[in-house]
Amino acid sequence: MGQNDVYKTISDTSQGIYKGKGSRFLAFAFPVYSEDEIKNHIKELKQTYYDARHCCYAWQLGLDGNSFRVNDGGEPSGTAGKPIYGQIKSFGLTNILIAVIRYFGGTKLGTSGLINAYRQASIDAINNTTITERTINDYFEFNFPYTNLIEVMKILKNNDLNIVEQQFKAGCVIKISVRKSLSESVISQCEKLDGIDVIFIKTV
Repeated sequence: MGQNDVYKTISDTSQGIYKGKGSRFLAFAFPVYSEDEIKNHIKELKQTYYDARHCCYAWQLGLDGNSFRVNDGGEPSGTAGKPIYGQIKSFGLTNILIAVIRYFGGTKLGTSGLINAYRQASIDAINNTTITERTINDYFEFNFPYTNLIEVMKILKNNDLNIVEQQFKAGCVIKISVRKSLSESVISQCEKLDGIDVIFIKTV
């Protein structure tokens, strides 16, 4: 079985901190799945820590490595967003946002000091959560008559699929999630049955 649908991310939200020359760097790590979700987290942090000097962050989405962003939040270019993102890459993570709030302590840290501070704060946030391995899953809806119920349920059971939702009224409607690498095989098995309508919903 291919592993192109497996990735590492964090299990839940966590916090970290780094202190240097009076400045405090408060790091927050979030598991995320969309840019809208990321924007909401950043907005909430800026509202909560409105009195902080800087809000810097980096994020990564997906498996191809092409969906990411770094933001220095007013710090000198390359001293905040890049070292944060560097830890996301170093730990091999994706679907993650790390934001660091800085309260300036009055003493400048210099370029190397800033890079180290944002790196260490990010590491602390990652170390305070659990790194977990997850799969990318496709979601489908099956519509079919009762005469196919036994055959459909047999396919679901044999492939150890997760039923997300099911309704039994005039006909049968079952929504499932299936590991992406198994999707083609499962759908092929179902489409061999007469009268079944397979609808793709989303990939997460």
